[in-house]
Amino acid sequence: MMFPPARSPHQYMGPQLYRKIEKGEIGTLEALHQLSEAHPRGPAAQEPSQREQAAAAAALWELNQLVGLSEVKKTVEEIGAYIEIGKQREAHHLNCEPLVLHMIFSGNPGTGKTTVARLLGRLFQGLGVLSRGHLVEVERADLVGEYIGHTAQKTREQVQKAMGGMLFVDEAYSLGRGGAKDFGKEAVDLLVKAMEDYRHDFVLILAGYSREMASFLKLNPGLSSRFPIQIAYPDYSAAELLEIAAMMARRRHYSFSGAAKAKLQRFLSGRQGELNFSNARLVRNILEKAIRRQALRLSGREEPGREELITLEAADLAVERS
Repeated sequence: MMFPPARSPHQYMGPQLYRKIEKGEIGTLEALHQLSEAHPRGPAAQEPSQREQAAAAAALWELNQLVGLSEVKKTVEEIGAYIEIGKQREAHHLNCEPLVLHMIFSGNPGTGKTTVARLLGRLFQGLGVLSRGHLVEVERADLVGEYIGHTAQKTREQVQKAMGGMLFVDEAYSLGRGGAKDFGKEAVDLLVKAMEDYRHDFVLILAGYSREMASFLKLNPGLSSRFPIQIAYPDYSAAELLEIAAMMARRRHYSFSGAAKAKLQRFLSGRQGELNFSNARLVRNILEKAIRRQALRLSGREEPGREELITLEAADLAVERS
């Protein structure tokens, strides 16, 4: 396998940078920047390779820290294995075609679609699949123009920006609305052409709600087959959301009391199955409001202790109105 056992950037970044990441004192992007400063491009051929491996390891490590997303992680593992085997095939003078990696992400808000896209860009750049690995995020208004010829200009500009990286079209199904005379269909046709013409130069990801994306793909019978990777992002379970909440709190140096955790779990269990359930976004909003309420609760006290400053109590959770 290409990826395991390099499940953390420790091997490539060194223990000091890695400890800073684990403590939340520095993000992996900043760590990679410091690594690049410490090992600038020079005559030594191994240095660019070291940075590429560090980038891939860091992105993979972050992906593996995300709760759930087993289908995504399995897909990434398959791609990594293909890349490794491809190098071995080349060594034996066997044909090895580059993978076409255009994707469809379908699921409710807050299930990690955009987060994963950003990590995949960095991972693919680190592995040499993409030359830059950046993510260009667009929606209908960024692609569809207001008059004849405007859509072609706008869409081509966004594709050009994404060269060497990934083009992420959020709420992609909106391109199929408006009828036959709507310019959204033109944008789709242009994206399809770019997918073929530059299939190894950038990755296109269409994302949106599951039901709407399924209807959108039916509008063009050949559209779905152009995306070899189609990943469904299911809603998180209450237990997974509780784990996400604890992780978000930990990064900000907070923790939930036992009563607060039980209260949050009851609330999340009652919200499962709702239409357009916002998953991790809902959890983040609850946490941020709890932090504000905790600050208000403690502001009248004289020098609260460290544990008080860290702990979010049940009274801080305004979940009845969330």
